[in-house]
Amino acid sequence: MSANDKSQMHAVAQAASAAAHPVPDRHGANFYSTDSELQSLLRLYLPEDLLSHLQPHLQRMGELAGGRIDELAGIADRNPPTLEHRSRSGEDSQRIIKHPAYEELERIAYGEFGLQAISHRDDMLGWQGKMPPAVKYALTYLFVQSEFGLCCPLSMTDSLTRTLKKFGTSELVDKYLPQLLSLDWDNQAQGAMFMTEQAAGSDIANTQTMAYPQIDGSWRLTGDKWFCSNPDAEFAMALARVDGAPAGMKGISLFLLPRTLDDGSDNHYRIIRLKDKMGTKSMASGEIRMEGATAYLVGEQGRGFVQIADMVNNSRLSNGVRSAGMMRRAVAEAEFIAHERIAFGKRLEDMPLMQRQLDKLRVPAEQARTMVFQTAQTLMRSDAGEEGAYPLLRILTPLIKFRACRDARKVTGDAMEVRGGCGYIEEWSDPRLVRDAHLGSIWEGTSNIVALDVIRAIKREGSLPVLQQYLHALLDQALLVPGYRQALEQALERASALAERAAQDGGDVLARQAATALYNCTTAIAMAWEARQTGSAERLRLSQLVLLHRVLPRDPLAAAEVPSEWQK
Repeated sequence: MSANDKSQMHAVAQAASAAAHPVPDRHGANFYSTDSELQSLLRLYLPEDLLSHLQPHLQRMGELAGGRIDELAGIADRNPPTLEHRSRSGEDSQRIIKHPAYEELERIAYGEFGLQAISHRDDMLGWQGKMPPAVKYALTYLFVQSEFGLCCPLSMTDSLTRTLKKFGTSELVDKYLPQLLSLDWDNQAQGAMFMTEQAAGSDIANTQTMAYPQIDGSWRLTGDKWFCSNPDAEFAMALARVDGAPAGMKGISLFLLPRTLDDGSDNHYRIIRLKDKMGTKSMASGEIRMEGATAYLVGEQGRGFVQIADMVNNSRLSNGVRSAGMMRRAVAEAEFIAHERIAFGKRLEDMPLMQRQLDKLRVPAEQARTMVFQTAQTLMRSDAGEEGAYPLLRILTPLIKFRACRDARKVTGDAMEVRGGCGYIEEWSDPRLVRDAHLGSIWEGTSNIVALDVIRAIKREGSLPVLQQYLHALLDQALLVPGYRQALEQALERASALAERAAQDGGDVLARQAATALYNCTTAIAMAWEARQTGSAERLRLSQLVLLHRVLPRDPLAAAEVPSEWQK
């Protein structure tokens, strides 16, 4: 049989396969077992005994994310929550009515996996001892590939707990922490953050909500909060201006606001309405009016923004993780379609233009995945008090929030195109991913605000030389060929010089450009280090594509190829 005959027979067999499944559907896949790159990275970033123990839980989450969670997420997205102001008997008692699909998602995330408590307990998932942040983020990374909305309450509950433990009095901690850390579904508490006001979005110094001290040591809060997600949470952290305090940021303090008072009655604040959002439709976001609501001071009076910044930064990292997870879902769907779909006698993945398109999706998705683990590892070191870890964390966190969230908007949109017309239909995951992806670059600070925070970390924390030192250490361990190492070093040097200019007076206009450059150089170097540690030639190739396509100058009229000296 000639080679041509074999080729024709192969094409016929492929066409028959395509005819049996003309519209490829990945539903039911295990998102963990089908992700060999994630498994490889977890072996690098987690201790062997812990990873071995976690395998059943990772497999379980992967199975749920590819099946039941995906089904529930679609239902909850099509059936958003509603606000009931009064009971049928006329009682003035508000409640948010959530679809049973969303409540089942809550039971999986809060109840079965305890994602909100993993960072704060030492008895989670059958493991004795505190687990590193990478565990929580790996599980969240799988979960969010199907359900984004619920991840916001999860993150806020986790972050509120962290902030309360860090700044709250022993009385507050003893009174409220057990409910936040409870694994009993009927007694669990969720958290929220009431910060945004109409006149004070990113400009916290313009907060108008007032706080008045009471004889019993509590406070009364009065004012409106404009955008409050998870507004019926049992606890919220709220910013308010203390009566008589100075104008500006020094007058802002942080308060813990319980939903229910000690006598069992509702606290004195109301949900005015729920927002009709473009995405995250499964989860409620609303407007809050406080009418003398009872609250408790958290931390030092007048340092509210500094203290809630810890909560915001933790949420920003979570935002980056969520964007990374959504990009992974979009890429995995595109890869599956390209493998299964036959057109013109070939699989899509065998066509040069599709190969290039898939690489353009993979690069930012894998950058974000690397940044998740690098930042999680740094968070663990910072919480342990390691020297230099905090300033490194202070720059990595806004970097991932800024760039990964921006990239997710494009990756999810471009991946939709691979599915073709079906990608535009709400029955599939693509539209939900696109709508949800746009949120990451808005919540917990818009892109401009977060890019400026990168520069603030350089100015106030001395983060740039710490980052440079860290990346040079990774380069030493990566054992790269001289040509590629030199290219990475030169790119890092130029990106650092740009960041230094942005940190000078009048340099704010360069903040986004500098943050992008640092992110791309950081991920290219870290991916090269991962490639050496895991033996992954593919990860090294993607590292090179980061540098080639996202950092170095390019001639738009020339073919872009990896230089030969990077491979010798």
